Amino acid sequence: MAERNSKDKLELAEKIASQTRKVTKKYEDVESMILHVIRWFSTAIDRFLFNPKMGGAISLILAIMIYGVVNYSDEKSLFGTAYLQSTTLRDQPIVVDYNSDKWEITVSDETCEVVLTGDASSLSMQTSSSNYSIVADLSNLSSGTHTVKLQAKDFISGVSATVNPSDVTVTIKEKVTANYSIGYDFINMAKMDSIYALGTPTFESTRVAIRASEDTLSTVAFVKALIDVSGQTGVFEQDAQLVAYDQHGNPVKCDIKPETVKVTVPVTSPKKEIQVVVEPRGEVPNNMAIESITLDHNVITVYAPETTLNRLSDITVTFDAAQLTGDKRLEQGIVLPSNVNALSTSRIIMDVKLGEKVSKIIENVPIGYRNYSNDYKISTDETVYTSVTVYGTQTNVDKITAADLDVYIDLAGYTAGKYDMPIFVEQNPSLLVNFVSEKASISMTLTDENAQSGSDAVGG
Repeated sequence: MAERNSKDKLELAEKIASQTRKVTKKYEDVESMILHVIRWFSTAIDRFLFNPKMGGAISLILAIMIYGVVNYSDEKSLFGTAYLQSTTLRDQPIVVDYNSDKWEITVSDETCEVVLTGDASSLSMQTSSSNYSIVADLSNLSSGTHTVKLQAKDFISGVSATVNPSDVTVTIKEKVTANYSIGYDFINMAKMDSIYALGTPTFESTRVAIRASEDTLSTVAFVKALIDVSGQTGVFEQDAQLVAYDQHGNPVKCDIKPETVKVTVPVTSPKKEIQVVVEPRGEVPNNMAIESITLDHNVITVYAPETTLNRLSDITVTFDAAQLTGDKRLEQGIVLPSNVNALSTSRIIMDVKLGEKVSKIIENVPIGYRNYSNDYKISTDETVYTSVTVYGTQTNVDKITAADLDVYIDLAGYTAGKYDMPIFVEQNPSLLVNFVSEKASISMTLTDENAQSGSDAVGG
């Protein structure tokens, strides 16, 4: 019995050992298979990762993975703030909210910039809208200097607005009223035909009330109505804009009541017909002279104020006679005289004919004087006569007599003493001849003898 038990135990031990060997073998097979898979996977990974063609893709994948790992802990940053944008609105006007009838204000800044922050859609909607404002609210302030916070109003939801500067300095002064006389200025004169002349305006009211601070009113030197004369051809009425100016002619910002004044302005076209006088300058070459000049306009119409017309009797057109070598047609511009608005023509066409130059002498022509002062007595030891040579064509020279000659000395600027005074001969261009005195000068003595009768003077 004891022997059988020992045999059974031995068989059991052999079974257990056999089973253990089987289990161990299976584990070794599984381990071998796992290692084989790992080696294959590792080889595949190495081939994939270190393949030159796949390097760029691998780098991108790794960068995305690193970015995700770094930002994963801050979900708000990853999905919110990363999409916020900003833009700046420059030169935005500052709206000042105050009672303009009572107060005059000075603001340190008239514009500002606004930095907007939000998502792209919200910013696009905001920048395409003008329904917002930057406001300086003075409604609860009185006279003095104040620092006022700027308020960003009416920006859409989802957009944050930051204003720079964030505040402005405002000086507030109370307005008072003063009365001023009205003057005037004509504007847009270039848009009115120059043949017309403007008369003196008549105003419905000659005084106007200005409302501003006392400091501003002290700078107002005058108030003018700006009368627009564009296209006016006759008497007209209009409501002329009123503007206040300082002594330097700079506009002064203030309240003018009323802002315009009714004005009536007469418009006329004063004119006068005057003679055209042609004056050759220089001498015709080749021993020739001007025989005749025929004009296409002997008389032209002048448009000017009455005072200017009253002193005009003719208008002179000049040309260079030295350029003439034969008969010639010339076109010459007319220089607009001072204070003349317009002429009926701006150019003259002239036909110039030449002839052979001749001369003749007119003797015993008396010498007169100009600009004589009764403070002096005039005396001379010489004869007060001269001979004058006339040059021109035969036809024109034959027409000249002593009555056509004006020979003189000019006493302007001389004081007591003895002088050799030059002799002048008045040239008359319309005669188409030249005059030359035989005597170039005459010796004259001026004596300060106020009691001396003027009848003793030569040339009297």
